Amino acid sequence: MSPESESRRGGGQIGRRAARRRAVELLYEAAQRELDPAAVLKEHAGSPDVDIVGDYTFTVVEGMSANQERVDELLAEHAQGWTLERMPPVDLAILRVGVYEMLWSADVPDAVAIDEAVGLAKDLSTDDSPRFVNGVLGRIGNIADRLRAVL
Repeated sequence: MSPESESRRGGGQIGRRAARRRAVELLYEAAQRELDPAAVLKEHAGSPDVDIVGDYTFTVVEGMSANQERVDELLAEHAQGWTLERMPPVDLAILRVGVYEMLWSADVPDAVAIDEAVGLAKDLSTDDSPRFVNGVLGRIGNIADRLRAVL
């Protein structure tokens, strides 16, 4: 791999907050294009025409993609009155990142995953989205230890 392509992957060159945001963008794009998130990630990783994809973005997108069925089941179960199809697509992408981090990223405390997701909702979505994201992730966070025990 050339030094230029190494830096395109990211090599840890962007912080976690930026990497999370990038993961949300890639998950959103994958949903809009009806593609697997890992395929969209692969397209972007090798392209000199897009922003850097950091290592943590790879971890989140690949991990979420591998566990998307379970993540979506949890979201559908805890979104009280909302189907996944009815959710704003950007909120769904944010929630997917939040659930992935809470349940599969051992080095991210639940409170941090929730707080970061709420921050992304404030930056990227509607005025009602932060409260919605906080509520859904809070309900999942209440049972996260039990969920992690059976994953």
